[in-house]
Amino acid sequence: MEQETKKILVVDDEDRIRRLLKMYLEREGFEIDEAEDGEQALKLALTEDYEVILLDLMMPGKDGLEVCKELRTKKTTPVIMLTAKGEELSRIHGFEAGTDDYIVKPFSPREVVLRVKALLRRSTSSNAINTSNRSKDLIEFPHLLIDNDAHRVLADNKEVNLTPKEYELLLFLTKTPDKVFEREELLKEVWKYEFFGDLRTVDTHVKRLREKLSKVSTDAAKMIVTVWGVGYKFEVTQN
Repeated sequence: MEQETKKILVVDDEDRIRRLLKMYLEREGFEIDEAEDGEQALKLALTEDYEVILLDLMMPGKDGLEVCKELRTKKTTPVIMLTAKGEELSRIHGFEAGTDDYIVKPFSPREVVLRVKALLRRSTSSNAINTSNRSKDLIEFPHLLIDNDAHRVLADNKEVNLTPKEYELLLFLTKTPDKVFEREELLKEVWKYEFFGDLRTVDTHVKRLREKLSKVSTDAAKMIVTVWGVGYKFEVTQN
């Protein structure tokens, strides 16, 4: 059976950057769609199913932040934001908007390919469905169930739609209940590669994770506990 080609959306208002990324990604066997502005990007992102979206932060009209925020109301497609060096605060806002990763311009096209593959690898391994007769890979707590085979999270029996990074963070915390993790450790373990981002990256992901859980179960959200001055832990409630 022929393997389906993975589709990637490349969004940038500079034609040169789009062509460069398209060339390198197509060499790796990806199918590429392009968008030159935020409006076009959002329309494609909502109507097509992409494995990853490479999204420029600064664009005329609707910028990358707006696109990501609107996309997150409908889909959890992984997003890698492309940002300029001096836009650190904007990158933090990007994580708050639901970005999974960012790459700083000027970048090496090879680095982009490696980041895309790493993100896909993590999403695929988490999303792989076990078709054998073995018991399902379930992590169960009061108010929270993670079906790791189907990549699903249920809080009080209601499904919670998480981005790949939010899912990975929750899964990592729940695998060692009551253990306190420093922000640096979470960056290293959840992001899986050398990461030079601000530690607030972890804070913004935890905030979004709690908000999504809170919408369906305040009890589930309370299980993600802040340990002030240190980091975070997953605390199992007894009720």
